[in-house]
Amino acid sequence: MRLIAIFTSIFISILSVSLHADDPDKALTSEQLSGQVMDQTQELSARILAFRQLYPDIQNTAPRSICVWDPVGKTGPIYNLAFDRSTLMMQLGISIDLKAYTNEGVLTEDLKAGQCDAALFTGLRARSFNRYTGTLDALGAVPDSKHLNLIMRAITSPKAADRMEEGQFVVMGYAPLGAVYLFVNDRSINTLADVAGKRFAVMDYDDQQVKMVARIGAQPVPTAIVNIGSKFNNRGVDIIPAPLVAYNVMELYKGLSNGGGIISYPFFQMTLQLVGHTDKFPKEFAQLIREEFMGLYFDIQTVINAQIGEIPDSVWIAVPEDKMPEYQSIMQSSRLRLRDEGYYDPDMLSLARKVRCKFEPASFECANPIE
Repeated sequence: MRLIAIFTSIFISILSVSLHADDPDKALTSEQLSGQVMDQTQELSARILAFRQLYPDIQNTAPRSICVWDPVGKTGPIYNLAFDRSTLMMQLGISIDLKAYTNEGVLTEDLKAGQCDAALFTGLRARSFNRYTGTLDALGAVPDSKHLNLIMRAITSPKAADRMEEGQFVVMGYAPLGAVYLFVNDRSINTLADVAGKRFAVMDYDDQQVKMVARIGAQPVPTAIVNIGSKFNNRGVDIIPAPLVAYNVMELYKGLSNGGGIISYPFFQMTLQLVGHTDKFPKEFAQLIREEFMGLYFDIQTVINAQIGEIPDSVWIAVPEDKMPEYQSIMQSSRLRLRDEGYYDPDMLSLARKVRCKFEPASFECANPIE
């Protein structure tokens, strides 16, 4: 819920800092001012002032449209927080046009068409706008939150700013949405090798997910997000990847009630990402936004974890210790194939591998790195 507040608060700061005619920095070149904004050793107030000098007319530009994906719509917590903050911004003379979307697919198309200046949505959708940050959600690449935090800290460096831009779009923030696990209707499925021939739900908007699931030997079943829970509960599919919050929200416990469970090893880490048009948001502004997102990483994670609710220990299915290397090897092979097909970014996969090896230097992939 705090993610839109991040965006609007930094916007308020940037557009409300006053300029002084006698400021000694007024003679700095555009390149010097940009460098000052991007310099993380500088005080935030100095960076904001440099930004205002670099873009003196930004407050006179047209309102920015911020499209927010909230499954509940205008009555949802994410949108309501955004609305409250936009009211404050209008009082300061800054106009923001907030748009609520319950359909993430429609929001994605509107961002592409320019009907949204920026959009807040899942990393699975953001991958089509930036392959580098879209690979944060790669299959098995990020085992847990501590790995994800370290990766996000690394790419928030101004040195990575160029990787945040791809075509006409720029990534202005990313945050954790929690791990995605495999919910299965048969507890005998406790490794990826066991999914062979099983009906595996995939998102109907992503052809690459179909390929990914086929790579691990399962039978992909394209499914819309609105009915993925009911399809699993009614045994229309055998396996669905889902965040833990879905256990209660989608009532997935019904699908687990007859001998099912949740495989304990994360399938991938889900993220929320803010993507905007580069002609609406300068790279220096995007850098400040990313830093603010990163500063609230653990606060956001706490909010996400609080939404999960109680999940009985009995539903968890542990991956046998002797099968873990095989499990990880299958996921690695899938990542490599998808990398070679252009779906995953090789640099992000390499960074994720380095982070995994930082925490588990004895892992099989560290002695002979191929990612």
